[in-house]
Order: sequence, then C-alpha cells, then structure tokens
Amino acid sequence: MASGTDTFVDKDSKLYQDFDHLYMNLFSTESIVVMVEGSDVTQPEVLKAMDRLQQSTQNIPNVLEVTSASSVIKDVTYQNTGRSEIPEDEAVIDEIIESDVPEALVPDQTHAVVSVVFSGSASEAMQEDILRETERSVEMALFPADYNIIVTGDPAFNIAMNEEMMSSMSLLLMLSVVLMVIVLYLVFRHVRWRLLPLPIVLLGIIFTFGAMGYLSIPMTMVSMAAFPVLIGLGIDYAIQFHNRIEEELAKGESPEEAVIDTVKHTGPAVLIALIITALGFFSLFTSSVPMIQDFGKLLMIGILMCFLSSLFVGVTVIYGLDRLGDNPIIRKLKPNSASKKKEIKTQDEGPDFLDRVIGKTAAISMRHPLIILAVAGLLCVGGIYVDTKVPISTDTETFVPQDMPGLIDLQHMSDILGGSDELNIIIKTSDNADPELLKWMDEFGQHEVDGRSHVYGSSSIVDVVKSMNGGTIPDDRAEVVALYEQMPETTRERYMHGNTMTMLNLNIGNAMGELGLEGIEALGEVIEEDIAWMSLPPGTSATITGRSMVFVEVIAALTSGRTLMTLLGLVLVFFGLLVIYRDYLKALTPVITMAMVVGWSGGIMYYSGMEYNPMTATLGALILGVGSEYAVLMMERYFEEKERGASPEEAMEEASVKIGKAIFTSGLTTVFGFSALIASPFVITSSFGMITVIDVVLALLATFVIFPAVIVFLDTHRENGKKKNQLKDVTLTPATGPAKNTPEVDLT
Repeated sequence: MASGTDTFVDKDSKLYQDFDHLYMNLFSTESIVVMVEGSDVTQPEVLKAMDRLQQSTQNIPNVLEVTSASSVIKDVTYQNTGRSEIPEDEAVIDEIIESDVPEALVPDQTHAVVSVVFSGSASEAMQEDILRETERSVEMALFPADYNIIVTGDPAFNIAMNEEMMSSMSLLLMLSVVLMVIVLYLVFRHVRWRLLPLPIVLLGIIFTFGAMGYLSIPMTMVSMAAFPVLIGLGIDYAIQFHNRIEEELAKGESPEEAVIDTVKHTGPAVLIALIITALGFFSLFTSSVPMIQDFGKLLMIGILMCFLSSLFVGVTVIYGLDRLGDNPIIRKLKPNSASKKKEIKTQDEGPDFLDRVIGKTAAISMRHPLIILAVAGLLCVGGIYVDTKVPISTDTETFVPQDMPGLIDLQHMSDILGGSDELNIIIKTSDNADPELLKWMDEFGQHEVDGRSHVYGSSSIVDVVKSMNGGTIPDDRAEVVALYEQMPETTRERYMHGNTMTMLNLNIGNAMGELGLEGIEALGEVIEEDIAWMSLPPGTSATITGRSMVFVEVIAALTSGRTLMTLLGLVLVFFGLLVIYRDYLKALTPVITMAMVVGWSGGIMYYSGMEYNPMTATLGALILGVGSEYAVLMMERYFEEKERGASPEEAMEEASVKIGKAIFTSGLTTVFGFSALIASPFVITSSFGMITVIDVVLALLATFVIFPAVIVFLDTHRENGKKKNQLKDVTLTPATGPAKNTPEVDLT
C-alpha cells in the first residue's frame, strides 16, 4: 500500500520538493483531536479527566506533545501556589480560563479540546497506532458519564475513510462476482462448464498481484479500481477461447484439433485486441500523477496475465475436461455425460434467439450505412462539444458516504472550532534571528489577515517572541537569540529549522468547502503577488506550500487534459493497428467505432447531470481499452470469413452470429460486474461504476450497430475500386488479333 505525497506528485517536481522535503519533514505536524462536550467542561472533575488523558497520551510513542486546558490551568496554579494541580474552586478555574487558556482549547463552556500532536511525516501505520492508543486512553481517563467524547481530526478521518473504503470494496467485489456468475449461467449456456471463465480470470488477477510484487508497483487508492476493470477485460479473453474451442468441438473435431484451431485463429485475434487495449491504456502515462501512471502499469500487466491464464490454463482445462468426459470410468459414473457432449456437438444446427437478434441488427446496419453513420456522427460531435461543459467535482468530502461517522465527527469539530486549512509560507534566509525578517513576517501576516477575507489568522515564531517580550519584537539580534534559547525545543522546531529556514502559517479556515480548489489556487496567486509587493529583506526568499496547494495541483493534473489523453489514445490505437495489419481499413474501422463511443459518453454525462471526479477522469482511456477489444475481435472474425470466400455482407453476418454471442456475453458480464460498484456508499466509486457501465453498453452498441456499417461500407467501396482499376489496366484485344508483345487477357 502507498498513500504518501509521492503517489500524487512526481518526486522530481518542485512542488514535491517544497512540500515533502521542506514542509512535511521539517515543520509539519498532525493532530488527533479529542473533543469533550457537555453541560460545563470547566468543572473540576472534567478537567481532572482531561489531565489524566493528557498524562496517558504523552507517553504514546512518537507523540511530540499534548495540549489541553488542564495543562495550562495546572501551570498557572503552580506559578501562583507552587502546586501543580486542578483547583477545586470553580471561580478560580473560570478566572484562569478567561485570562490564560487559548480560545482554541476551550471555545465555549460546553466544549473543550485535547490535541495529541505528532510529526506530519509519520507513516499511516504509525498514525493508526497513535489513534488506537488515544482511544484507549480516553476510556481510561474516566470522564463523567453524561459527557460526550469525540476522537476526530484529519488523521482519524483518513483512517476511517480507508477502512470504510476497503470494507465496502470487498463487499462490492463479492457482489460483482455473484452477478457475473448469474450472467454466465444465463447467457453463456450454449457451452459446457459455463462458469469456468470466472476462476480463469481470477487466476489471472492472482498472477497480477504477484507481478506487482516482483516489479514493486504499489497499491494506491486509484489502482484499486483496476481490478474490476481487469475482471471485465480478462473474462472476455477467457470467454473468447472457451467459445471458440466449443465451436470447433461442435464441428466434430477431435480435442487436439479443436485446441490447435482455437489457438491458431483466436489466439492472434485476442493478442491483437490485447495490444490495442494496451495502447489505449498507454495514454494514462501522459498524466503527471504517479498513481495514475501506476494505474496504467497495473492495467497493462493485468491484461497480459489474464491473457496468459486464458490461453494456457483455460484452453488446457477445457481440453482436459473434454478428454476426461471420454474416459470409460467417467462414462460409467456419469452416463449422461456422453449425451451432453453430443448435445454440445450439435449446438450449431440452428441459431438461438440471441444469434438471430445480433444477426438481424448487423443486417439492418449494413443495409443503411449512411443513415446510421450520419446520425451516430452527429451525436458524437455534439457529445464531444458538450463534454467540455461537464462539471468537475473536487470537494473531497462529497466523495465519501455522508453518513460516515468519521465525516460527521470531523464536520462537527469544524462547526465548533472552525476550519483548519492552512497555506504554509517557507522563508529561506541567512539568519532566522534577523529582527528585520521578524518584523516583515509580523507585518505581512497582519496584512493578509486584514486584507484577505479568507485569511483568518497567522502564526509563526514571531508570535512566541512577542509573547515573551511584552508584545514587541526586539531591535537587537542578540536579544532575539536569547529569546530563542529560552523557548522549548518543540516550539522552535515547529517554526524554524536551524538558522536558515522559518515558516509563516496562514489560517484559511474551511477553504476547501468555501472556496473550492479554484478559489484556493486563486488565493495562493494573490498571496504570491503580496509577497512580491511587500518586498522581503535582502537575501531571503519565500515559497508557498501546504496540503491545500498540493491538492490543487493534483486535482488539476487528474481532471485537466483528459481530452488530450483520449485523443492520444485514439492516435496510438490507429497507428498500432496500422503497424500490425499494414491496412488503413483495418486500422481505421475500430478507431471510428470507438470515437463514436467517446462522443456519446460525453453527451450522456452532460445531459444526465453527471460530474467528472479524479477516478472517472481517466475513463476516456478505459473506453478505448475495453471498446477497441470488441471491435478488433469482430474484425478478425469478419476477415476470417472473407478468406473462406464470403462476400462482405455474408462475412459480417456470419461473424456477428459466430462471435457476437461471445462478445455480448463478455460485455454483459462486465456490465453486471461493474453495476455492483453503483451500490457503493462512496460517491467516487459509485459514479465510476455508473459511467463504466454506460461506456461498456455504448461499446457493445457500437460494435453491433456502427462497426458492421463502417467495415462493410468501406470494404465494399475498396473492392469496387480495385475492380475498376483492374479493368482500366486491361488492354482489350483488337479484332485482327493480338498486338505484338501484348498478352491475351481473359476478361471472364
């Protein structure tokens, strides 16, 4: 598993260097917030419970510090009386809270906060350990029974979200498998062992996990979505091999001959489809987000593993089962097996209902190609145009279930304490103790708070210096150094690194919810202009970073450029087919078919009110990967029938009947598999499932309606052109006899 900054941002980028190397490693801290709420949090028994909680959590490994109202009250009491304890007199407590306790620790009389602080660079496992130990400490603190204790904060929310996503994804994948079993049982009934493709593709998924380990490809929140995609694609490979070997056996061939013909005809066709699918996925590598690139790697490895599983394991198992059915012992144990095999071998005596529907659809498409292509083309162009107007969802809180306890607790904390988003300005200097630098930081922070409506506060080492020096900044460097030496080490490390780097934090509240990513990006640009306008002291420079700025870049990279990614995929598919076939017709036909699907998908998203999100923004490449496979398999069978002497119309009709059912079955299996994701409580996963289902249905529709019209129209036009050219090249024989050195030509 990987979820660090390097899964979102390229390690070589300046953004990563500033955020991860400087901010996260040197300054960043995270907090698990324990919020106490009840009738009166200033009661001595409540404060004593908070003190017990603080004493316990301070001993948790990797915790840097714990802050609470109880520690402040004990410190003040010690200064006044020489005893570090919680006073029993409520009036004394109220006086200390009013004069000395920060408002963030006791925002009102019914709420108090205990903040457990640890390094922002802590691993997920370390954060989870701290969270669990904090929860145990809350239980042992023995708060009064009528008080509500909430353990929340960004780390707690992220851990809860990961747990919810993993549990829901497991259930959804199980539901997906169940739905696929139902589809295979109902639709793939014309073959024996109709459920066999499912374990074959699951074996390919296991191979994929193994390859990920050997190649050190991490599992991320995006790559998790690859496995439903691989199940949908891989089961198509298994179904194609299964369908073809049963077709060959139905002709009366021996098992050996059936295997040879299956590998000879279906193997290259599926391999070509795999290559074209991989080219469609290759466009994912144009993304600047590492986890999207890993998503592309995983898809490419996965389809190869599923192909190998289908070719070597699937075909071998069917061959073995068929041979096993001929075993005399098996016949005695299962006397009906011979009659079932005979039934399979006579399955091609007449087309069933699905065969007739597919054949009829192809026939209508071939008879009216211009009308069909004109309507489809107009819808495609209109869809591509309105796709640019489809909104992009970037509010991460809307991606998760709105009734998730972790989200409710986090929102409740924000309502009580206000938002905690920050923009972090890292200042590089030659001297952190320069009074001029501190005065600039003080003036700049105040300017941003006064002049920018979404900047609610600033914090830096300047605040600590002023609090220790009567509210002013010393004019002498030596005095500043003396104050630094008196500060707790944890305080200095929070705001400074050595003598060459310091940090100024700007509190922007709940900017993610109020401004959105575009608003945060605009605010960052305004602050950069302010830094340039309020010139820094000589020899210093400033860099704006922080989680909000990183997330702006990540979402922009995920959601922008999706059109370019799709166009690149189409170009790669076209040239890939051209290299393989060296035939413009064979290269152009699948591309035209898939271009229609891309346009239709954008139109449906716009008119149905859907939104793109970081997960669905990559679906252009997935459409190409899934849809081009269907078109290539149909095209391979079409030209196989033509080589046997069929006309374009006859070849297309025969191909649609012979392979159409297998394509329809695999497509329907994929649709049902992805439909399980629609039931996900996570909006980001549910919308991914919905859009994928729509795109697979559109790909099937294009394969059975658009593809026949395109290939028969273009192929017939090409054949007619060849005949005309042949006639032009022929020199007719004169009546008096053949001309000298001119060969006779039989025009029949």
